[in-house]
Amino acid sequence: MLTAQIAANIQAMAKLAPQAHALGVSVTRVEPGRAWGLAPYRADLVGDPDTGVLAGGVVTTFLDHLCGCAVAATLQHLHALATIDLRIDYLRAAKPGLDLLAEAHCYKVTRHVAFVRALAYDVSLDDPVANVVATFLVGTESTFTDKTGRGDDGKR
Repeated sequence: MLTAQIAANIQAMAKLAPQAHALGVSVTRVEPGRAWGLAPYRADLVGDPDTGVLAGGVVTTFLDHLCGCAVAATLQHLHALATIDLRIDYLRAAKPGLDLLAEAHCYKVTRHVAFVRALAYDVSLDDPVANVVATFLVGTESTFTDKTGRGDDGKR
């Protein structure tokens, strides 16, 4: 079962992760072991001005972040997470002018490693932009800290 605290922490991950925050990434839905999100289309995130296609790094960062959220949604308590490996297949260019959507599923967690897969798409999940398979290190229980050094409990 997904606790309210874990759901709140997952939402905070986007605000506290500098790259995700800079990209405007949002987590739109969370269920146990699953996370859905959105990376908005913005002109400053375009990789090729001639085509208007989002930069590949935007897609990779978005999927990495969303996969971490899916791992967090699997755990009973929030733990420190780190990407061990992320393999991405770019299947096609994202359509210019459209937000990027994604769905991530954490399908296995061992004592210290979590396994995740995800798909990014713009129009339909049946025509994905990219496919990801990732592994994450699951560390000790953690609290996130904001720029003031205060954790999610408001303490230093």
